[in-house]
Amino acid sequence: MAVEKPPALADSERGAGLGAVPSGVWALGFVSLFMDVSSEMIHALLPLFLVSVLGASAISVGLIEGVAESTASVAKLLSGALSDRLARYKLLAALGYALSAATKPAFALAPSVGWVLGARFVDRVGKGIRGAPRDALVAELSPPQVRGGSFGLRQALDTVGAIAGPLLATVCMAVAKGAFRTVFWLATLPAFMAVALMLFGVREPEATRPVRPAESLNPVPAWRGLPAAYWWVVAIGGVLTLARFSEAFLILRARSVGLDAALAPLVLVAMNVAYAGSSYPAGRLSDRVPRLRLLRGGFAILAVADLVLARAEGPVLVLCGVLLWGLHMGVTQGLLSALVADTAPWTARGTAFGIFNLVLGLALFIASILAGWLWQYHGASSPFLAGGVLLAIALLCLEAVPRLGGEFGPFGKGVL
Repeated sequence: MAVEKPPALADSERGAGLGAVPSGVWALGFVSLFMDVSSEMIHALLPLFLVSVLGASAISVGLIEGVAESTASVAKLLSGALSDRLARYKLLAALGYALSAATKPAFALAPSVGWVLGARFVDRVGKGIRGAPRDALVAELSPPQVRGGSFGLRQALDTVGAIAGPLLATVCMAVAKGAFRTVFWLATLPAFMAVALMLFGVREPEATRPVRPAESLNPVPAWRGLPAAYWWVVAIGGVLTLARFSEAFLILRARSVGLDAALAPLVLVAMNVAYAGSSYPAGRLSDRVPRLRLLRGGFAILAVADLVLARAEGPVLVLCGVLLWGLHMGVTQGLLSALVADTAPWTARGTAFGIFNLVLGLALFIASILAGWLWQYHGASSPFLAGGVLLAIALLCLEAVPRLGGEFGPFGKGVL
C-alpha cells in the first residue's frame, strides 16, 4: 500500500504562515483548547478534593489516575481502527468530546471516591475515542505542505488550554472561597462549548474512499499495511517518551530544591508556556526543513534539560530546566504526529495514530514507574540522568534510520 507523498512545491506555492492553515484545523485547535480548560480546571483540584473532601487515601488517588490513563491508551487504539473502517473521523472525534463533556457534572455531584473513579474512567474513554480520529482528521484537512504547521498549531492551542485551566481554577477557588464543587460546575461550560464547536465548526473532507464494513474492531489486519518508515516513527517516539516520563517529577524536583509548595503548580504553567509558544513555529519549520533533522534538535534540547535538572541546586536552575523541557515538547510532539501522517497509508491513518498513541501511553506509564523507583532509591537527580542515557539511545535510533527515498520520502521530503 503506497504512502501518500507530498508533491514537489516551489517556494511561491508554500503556505503563508498561519493563514495557510485550514479553518477546520483552527476549529479543532479551539475545540482542544476549550476541552483542556475544562479538564485542567477539574484535574488541578481533583487530588485535593479527593483527599480533603471525600477522605481518599494517596493510594486511591494513584489508582484513579492509573486506571484513567491506561483506559485512554487502549481506547485510542480501538477508535483509530474503527474510524478507518467507517472512513469517517469527525463522527468518532465528536463522540469522544461529547462523552468527556458529559462526565464533567459528575465531578461536581460526586458523593464518593467510587463516583469519581467512574467519572474519570468514562472521561478517559472519551479522550481515547477522540484522540486518533482527531489527529487523522487534522492530517486529512491539511495539505501536505502545511501539515507540520497544522499539527503544531493544534498542539499549541491545546497547550494554551492546559495553561489557562489551572490558572482559572486558582482564580475561581479564590472567588468561590474554596468551594470545589462550584469550580467543577463552572468547568462544565467550556466542555460543552468544545462539543458545540466540534459539531458546527468542523467539516469532514469529502470522502475519498468507500466505507468499510465494521465487521471487527481488531486492528491487526491494518498493521500489515503500515510501512517500515511508520514503525521507525513509533519506535523513536516510544524511546523519547521513555526518556521524559511524567511532568509530575518536574514539580517534585522543584520542591526538592526548596520551592514553596504554594508555587509548585506554576512549574507546569511555565512548562506549558514554553510548550505552547514553540509548537506552531516548530511545526511550521518542519514544513521547510527535513523533519528528522528538527527532531534530532528536540532530542538534544531534552538532553540539556535533563542535565540542568539533574545538577540544579536551586529553583532558578530548575526553572531553566523546566522551560527547556517545555521547549523540547513543543519541538517534538506535533512533529511526531506529522511524521505519523507522512508515513502511514491514508487508508489506515486512524489505526496508525491509535497504535502510536498506545505505544506512547504505555511508554509514559513505564517511564514514570521507573523514574519513581530511581527517585526513591537513588536520589532526585537519578531519573534525569537515566533520561539522558535513553536519549543517547534514541539519537542512535535516529542515526540508524535508513536514508531511503521512494515511499519513505516523507521522513524528510526525501532527504534526511
